[in-house]
Amino acid sequence: MKLFDIIVLSLAVALLIIGIHQTMTLGFGNAYWAIMLSLILYFVYILRKKK
Repeated sequence: MKLFDIIVLSLAVALLIIGIHQTMTLGFGNAYWAIMLSLILYFVYILRKKK
């Protein structure tokens, strides 16, 4: 279970970095998908940590 948590958190951070980069280069509309996936993965990580 610990490995899954590390992978989810790493993916969340990576997608956040991709979202920030795309926001600066292409605008928020094109980066929305990466930011939302990052938030979803972060919420999954928080929910798994609380259990």
